[in-house]
Amino acid sequence: MTKNVGGIDRILRIVVGLALIVATVLGFLPVWGWIGVVPLVTAAVGWCPAYLPFGIKTCSKAD
Repeated sequence: MTKNVGGIDRILRIVVGLALIVATVLGFLPVWGWIGVVPLVTAAVGWCPAYLPFGIKTCSKAD
């Protein structure tokens, strides 16, 4: 499992994931807002399975 999620991609995933979860906790979104856990996990591990079929890699070789 090699990393395929880079720095800016990780930051965006964290922001979107947290925004979805906070909006759900505050009642702005229904229960589906908990899907924000997925971008948080993929940012934490640095690997996104959805990128594999398309050969996408947003990280540099140093990551």
